[in-house]
Amino acid sequence: MGGQACVLYGAAEFSRDTDFAILADSANLTRLSKALADLDAQVIAVPPFRLAYLRRGHAVHFRCHHPDAARMRIDVMSRMRGVDPFPKLWARRTTVTLPDGFSCDLLSLPDLVKAKKTQRDRDWPVIRRLIEAHYFQHRDQPTSTHATFWLRELRTPQLLVEVARAQPALCRRIARVRPLVALASEGRLEAIEEALREEEILDRARDRQYWIPLRKELERLRHPR
Repeated sequence: MGGQACVLYGAAEFSRDTDFAILADSANLTRLSKALADLDAQVIAVPPFRLAYLRRGHAVHFRCHHPDAARMRIDVMSRMRGVDPFPKLWARRTTVTLPDGFSCDLLSLPDLVKAKKTQRDRDWPVIRRLIEAHYFQHRDQPTSTHATFWLRELRTPQLLVEVARAQPALCRRIARVRPLVALASEGRLEAIEEALREEEILDRARDRQYWIPLRKELERLRHPR
């Protein structure tokens, strides 16, 4: 669900860790605990590896010590701001088969975009690249689902204008929930840039607000340590 997924979607991002979205139930945590034990992975920060913390939206951080994965970091989450519960994510997942035959299940690209809308500076250029990669992959034969996704999420003014002019009726509908799309239909590039900046500022603020109670809980956990 993180940088490795971005690489597989064609929005290359150097990543020192591997992030997983998981189903937080007892049986699944038992299976995950066995896999982590095989990697000789140990928790390196708060919170501890417990269902209650995953269900509240915390990430649990591990460092691997097995020789074949030495120093690799693994981050595990179950709940993310603005992202649907795990069963829906799993139903929409994308499966990629690598050249050696190994299969990887990724968050769908729209879900990955939502998960990346954080307060971190590094995530916003990645969001833009992810959607651009999707656009250039499908623009010759777009479906209505593709066009809807682009109008809702594209962060490249020129491409927004291109889609808005190709899909005028859909553009009018999407503009009700994303007003800057109306600017795209008029080709107002500078105004779109400003609206995108404001949109990003609001999303960053929502993410900071979401993490306030979680950060307070982490501070309480760190104090006795």
